[in-house]
Amino acid sequence: MMNNSAVGKSWDELEKEIFTPEEIAESRLRVALIGEFIKAREEQGISQKKLEELSGVKQPIISRMEKGSTSPQLETFLKVLAPLGKTLAIVPIEK
Repeated sequence: MMNNSAVGKSWDELEKEIFTPEEIAESRLRVALIGEFIKAREEQGISQKKLEELSGVKQPIISRMEKGSTSPQLETFLKVLAPLGKTLAIVPIEK
């Protein structure tokens, strides 16, 4: 990423100063999970309201999950994934 002369550092440089490698990895994983969740919902043409009906998870909670403003419990995440034909899996971390 290029340096912003007004700030003096790139985001990547600043991120490494502010956050630990573990925090960066967790943040990137969270973004990837949310992105895949949104993609699956949109590809199937399912609105947040319809997903509420299918999963039993309230639409405002689904919205907050998609915005990343909440950290849902595993059970909640699994509930919204099931109607989309998705689940979570434990896989090796790519190095």
